[in-house]
Amino acid sequence: MTDAALDVIGVGNAIVDVLAKADDAFLKTHDIPKGGMLLIDEDQAKTVYEDMAAGVEVSGGSAANSIACIASLGGKGGFVGKVSADALGDIFRHDLRALGVEFETKPLEGDGPGTGRCLVNVTPDAQRSMMTFLGSAGLVSADDIDESQIARAAITFFEGYLFEQPEARKAFVRACAIAKREGKRSALTLSDAGCVERQFDELKQFIPEHIDILLANDDEAKALFGSDDIAVIADKARKMCELTAVTMSEKGSVLIPRDGDIVEVAAVKPPQLEDTTGAGDAYAAGLLYGLARGYELETAGALGSIAASEVISHVGARPEQPLKALAEKAGLL
Repeated sequence: MTDAALDVIGVGNAIVDVLAKADDAFLKTHDIPKGGMLLIDEDQAKTVYEDMAAGVEVSGGSAANSIACIASLGGKGGFVGKVSADALGDIFRHDLRALGVEFETKPLEGDGPGTGRCLVNVTPDAQRSMMTFLGSAGLVSADDIDESQIARAAITFFEGYLFEQPEARKAFVRACAIAKREGKRSALTLSDAGCVERQFDELKQFIPEHIDILLANDDEAKALFGSDDIAVIADKARKMCELTAVTMSEKGSVLIPRDGDIVEVAAVKPPQLEDTTGAGDAYAAGLLYGLARGYELETAGALGSIAASEVISHVGARPEQPLKALAEKAGLL
């Protein structure tokens, strides 16, 4: 570990994506819902994994994808997440560290579950059918929070998916307390409308107490604030935290500061739309990087749009082109 400052440190699910080509017969054999996502146990994961065609294995997970994008922007990122001491855990750690990301969380050892994985079978019609085994990813605890690491980060960023795990939530609270003590900011992405609905009361209490920057798409915002009217959302959001960002796909996004007018941010049309997986993760990266560097809201939001546009222009949730170069070309950096 170094003593260098971090722009953003993410706390989230450490998941390895295993992608392979498949046909409809394979999906039927393993009862995989076409185009959907199914949570499975470790035995199922091992069985399907062994039967899958040769493919690629790359580290994923929402917050980790955001941190990868921050590295692509030229920023310094860190990550806190739980993998196991196994081959997939080694892949996850290698992929993040190869990007220059600081990842020091100790792996889970012993008889516990293996590293979390998402088995993605891609059929000839480009449908992605997913089966996810969370494994050790959900076992982040308060003991995994390094006080000095959080203190070095301008923003600590939490993944809503992980908020559902009670022990991980304790880690969130500890990290937020450290960030607040050091005069730094904490951010949360809501991740999924279903998460919001399941954790509604807990989120309504947690966000005002601990979160400075809230990120949501329009569905998640509607679930949390009970409306799709931006004026109603803004009124409720301002009472909840310092800044709220709501993304609306091709309609762009809005940034709602507690004090000040709503900032509208245009979407950036991709050269081609291939795969929307990871769009929200990339937007979060651009926005948070901009805020960590002290840019105006308009610029930070535009960085989010640039990052999201690149990620949806190809298959996969991480950038293939350097985001820093794209942002420089657009005059944002």
